[in-house]
Amino acid sequence: MGKHLIFILFFSLCINLTAQTPKEETLKVSDTTKSTELLKQLGNGFFPTKIWNFDLRYLVKFNQYEGFRTGLGGVTNDSFSKRFRIDSYVVYGFADDRFKYKIGGGVLLNPETKTWLNLYYNDDLQETGSSTFLTDGRMFSFFEPRLLNIELFHKHITSTVSIEHEINPRLYTETQFAVSNVEPTYNYSYVLNGENFEQFEMSTATVSVQWDPFTEFETIDGKNEITKDAFPKFSFQYTKNLKNVFDANFNFSKVDFKAIHKIKHNKDSYSTFRLSAGIARGDTPLTHLYHAYPNNNNKETILQRFSVAGINSFETMYFNEFFSDRFTTLIAKHYVKPFKIFKGFNPQLVLITRYAIGDMKNIDRHQNITFGTLDKGYTESGFELNKLLFGFGVSFAYRYGGYHLPKNEDNIAFKFTFNITL
Repeated sequence: MGKHLIFILFFSLCINLTAQTPKEETLKVSDTTKSTELLKQLGNGFFPTKIWNFDLRYLVKFNQYEGFRTGLGGVTNDSFSKRFRIDSYVVYGFADDRFKYKIGGGVLLNPETKTWLNLYYNDDLQETGSSTFLTDGRMFSFFEPRLLNIELFHKHITSTVSIEHEINPRLYTETQFAVSNVEPTYNYSYVLNGENFEQFEMSTATVSVQWDPFTEFETIDGKNEITKDAFPKFSFQYTKNLKNVFDANFNFSKVDFKAIHKIKHNKDSYSTFRLSAGIARGDTPLTHLYHAYPNNNNKETILQRFSVAGINSFETMYFNEFFSDRFTTLIAKHYVKPFKIFKGFNPQLVLITRYAIGDMKNIDRHQNITFGTLDKGYTESGFELNKLLFGFGVSFAYRYGGYHLPKNEDNIAFKFTFNITL
């Protein structure tokens, strides 16, 4: 009864926030302007109301552990306050019969440098081996294909304090301290000095930097406004787990790097390159190591594996096949000029090559789970033919090189794609 009450209270809060009427505007905005702003918000994954923007990421999702996951969440907007924000959600997983939630918000310390102090309490799941940057900003897709087949998650209950700070529009930082209790949802233990750990206490300090050296901006009315978003872009992140601080079990550190570049050949044709790398040193359990974003389910035939291609994932790499404590990936894509068949039907061919290499020390510390490393170098190439019908297309990828499999059809991934732009 208690967990259902959480959902009801949060839903009521959202309704009450949206029902409040802010001060009437003295100027009427045209319907066209309103529609444009609404489409922009929807494209960013929000449905705006008067003082509360609903976050569309929390409405419906599906994965192998929770089954269907649904809920409500969002963040207050400037009509609520320009100095304070509430950023929270509550969701429910039907297969694991469990609520997850985040409660928190932030206060704006300095409007000119967009310096925010944030506090959060989070009880949720995280994919084992995933690695994100604090400064990545908001990533939204109407359809997240990798989620459908993910099965390795760990529970975490995390208290976080962080500071966001913009030195200038080209250089943005976020610093965070988090205390977490982590428990894998699968059969796993980490062995260290003869002791088995099946759940872990973590106390992590993280510094993340986003550097966009070629972004152009102007200062208008004391505020920095970006006038040209340019490439390349660089992300750096350092994480340190502090043993014995708030009873943390392990001492380890991680360094992560990402570079994204885009080369425009003409108005309709361009190439993109994405380089990612990370290294973990010290006593690091599997939950905080790296996979290479695989996106191939472990089924027998090509048609049984038919699903949705991801954006930056390895389509022929099977879930839970590889983990590393150091890795590098490179994804290169070339977008050919769309084929103008007739009005409204302009499919686009994308040529793709992906490469990954990695390794791991002390594999024997990870018990009750079997996986390989990427020390031979992993390669796949293929293509996408996008926007064939209502944003849908097809994808083909072939695995070759050091991890080519004996059965040829196991090296093939045939999937559909989904691309939509508002």
